[in-house]
Amino acid sequence: MPSDVEYSPLGEGLGMRDFWIYVWLRRAALIAAHVTGLGFTIVISVLSRPGTSLFSWHPLCMSVAYCLCMTEGILLFSAEGTIFCLKSRKNKVRFHWLCQALALVSAAVGLGFILASKVVSELPHLVSWHSLMGCYTLAASLLQAGCGVCLVFHKQLRLSSSLAKLKLYHATCGLVVYLLATSTIMLAMLSDWFQATVKGAAWWLMTMLPLFLALVAMNQITNAYLPRKKISS
Repeated sequence: MPSDVEYSPLGEGLGMRDFWIYVWLRRAALIAAHVTGLGFTIVISVLSRPGTSLFSWHPLCMSVAYCLCMTEGILLFSAEGTIFCLKSRKNKVRFHWLCQALALVSAAVGLGFILASKVVSELPHLVSWHSLMGCYTLAASLLQAGCGVCLVFHKQLRLSSSLAKLKLYHATCGLVVYLLATSTIMLAMLSDWFQATVKGAAWWLMTMLPLFLALVAMNQITNAYLPRKKISS
């Protein structure tokens, strides 16, 4: 039976979208997220000094995977626009696929380097919370990629779930993956290598950056896919 109840995006029922300051803050946060993701990756590349050891490639590859590629793959769907000149939904989906594929490849390369480093150094595997959380993140990333395949090829696969439900599942899984990745990065900052490299106020600043990225990504996904508030007609 059709309903006479309208639905509005999260926050719109309170009239928040009528205030220019709300829109400005969302756009400023989006721009800051782009800068943060790129800047964090550059800083990690400088600190790790790629090529000096097998381990040196691991922080770089993982930051490229999750702080840069995955972040940009999420932000390009923002209603406030992105740094990429993509207008159509189809082109955004294609670029999203490219970003996520690059993220998986970079994460796989980073995993290979840390495994090789452990073997050469004769150190045990999976002995820290960072390594365990990293395994969970990689496993969730693979499952999320499979969910994306089901979403794109839902007709060919003849899935029983509707397209709307698949989009909701995909977005929810993506949010879980991003939060797992953020937790893994935070745990990496507690490692002996990072604490010996970055100290004092710089350490606290670097710790806040992944949290800011997670907040922006979480806000975008929840605003787009959480159940809408009801407004009586």
